[in-house]
Amino acid sequence: MKEMIPAFDAHKEFYTPERCYIIELSNTPDDPEVSIARARVEPGVTTRWHTLAGTTERYIILKGTGRVQAGRHSPQEVGPGDVVHIPPDCPQRITNSGQEDLIFLAVCTPRFTARAYEDVEDVSSG
Repeated sequence: MKEMIPAFDAHKEFYTPERCYIIELSNTPDDPEVSIARARVEPGVTTRWHTLAGTTERYIILKGTGRVQAGRHSPQEVGPGDVVHIPPDCPQRITNSGQEDLIFLAVCTPRFTARAYEDVEDVSSG
């Protein structure tokens, strides 16, 4: 890994088919052990059911309120300061249950790659 201090750039935010906005804060081949993204979910929106193959993900809630579902657990309310641990290959989604944007960090180990992502909306919701 190379030393670096990348500046936050809100203009790098992009919308995903998962129904949320992402800014990749740290996700490079130079640091394959971890990636960090800022996720933003608008009020009333639920992200798509998905899994990450071979990747552990943690949500660190920064702002807003939500209801997270992971695996077979019942939906659980989350808010600022809460940390959600999601093991590899575990179906997951989050709903913004509040009136303001739900913002959280998504920390993945190893780092997130598009190959790891699998949309399981039709499988999990049926």
